[in-house]
Parts: sequence; C-alpha cells; structure tokens
Amino acid sequence: MNAAQRRECILTRLNSAGAPLSASTLAAELGVSRQIVVGDVALLRAGGAQIDATPRGYQLHPAEKGYTGILACVHRTQEEMRRELYTVVDQGGTVVDVAVENSLYGEIRATLNLCNRYDVDNFIRQAADAPESLLSRMTGGVHLHTLRCPDKDTFARIRTALEQQGLLYRKE
Repeated sequence: MNAAQRRECILTRLNSAGAPLSASTLAAELGVSRQIVVGDVALLRAGGAQIDATPRGYQLHPAEKGYTGILACVHRTQEEMRRELYTVVDQGGTVVDVAVENSLYGEIRATLNLCNRYDVDNFIRQAADAPESLLSRMTGGVHLHTLRCPDKDTFARIRTALEQQGLLYRKE
C-alpha cells in the first residue's frame, strides 16, 4: 500500500468509526508507525479533510453547510496579513481560525470567525496593539487557516487568489 492509499484508508476508517480512533490503533491496522499516521493525518488536514484530534483519538468533524477547508499561509508584514484576510472575506469566505505548530505544545489554535472587512479591520487594529500576540510570529509567519465557504468553488477561488499574491505557504 502506498502513502496515498494509506491516507484514503485512514479517511475510510474514520468515516465508518462510531468513536474516535487513536493513531496507535490506526498504525496497528495499517502496519506502520504511529508517527506515520500522525503525519498522514496532518497531510489530510492540510488537504481539507475535517479531522479533529480529541484526547481519545481522531474523528471526522461533523459536516456543516457549505465547504470547509484548510490552507497553509505565510505573511511577513501586517499589510500582507490584511491582504490575506481581505482576500478570503472578499471572495465570500469566513476565516474560522488560525493555527500554528509549536515544538512544546503541538498545535495551537485560536478562533477568529472573520467574515467581512469590518471584522478584519477590528482584528488588524487589535493585532497592532499587541503584535507579539500573533500566533504566526512563533513560526516566521507560517500558519494554517480553517476557512468556511459557501461551496468548494469559492474555496478554490480563495486558494488561487492567495497563491497569486504569494501568500500561500509552499515548502521549499
């Protein structure tokens, strides 16, 4: 089984499970290490899969209306942050949250729920008052956003617009 097939198998198992599944359980079923499963889940999340990590294991996030996806973004300045957030809301998306990876704590996530320019402007003002509080400062500007959109096409438009502006993170 190759990596893509393994990730599909993880999604299938999570979809059919009635309870959370631990990385160890999935690893034993797939004949790989727990760390491989953790990496696969991270890639699935980055690809848009709504997988929640609970204390008892992984589970699929309950579906909401519309389309929800995750994008890895990067910004170095406040103006780039403003452009990034405006791009999402101007295309009809909502910035649900922001997340970064931390070597000590793992994933750190904060709820934003920005759905228009007014919300973005308020957030930018608050960030200007406490710039050291931005989670993206911990990672050199690299961060994840969960976006809620009316449909998958809206998400694709947002991804394209952010990519054209150089605001999507691309591992070198």
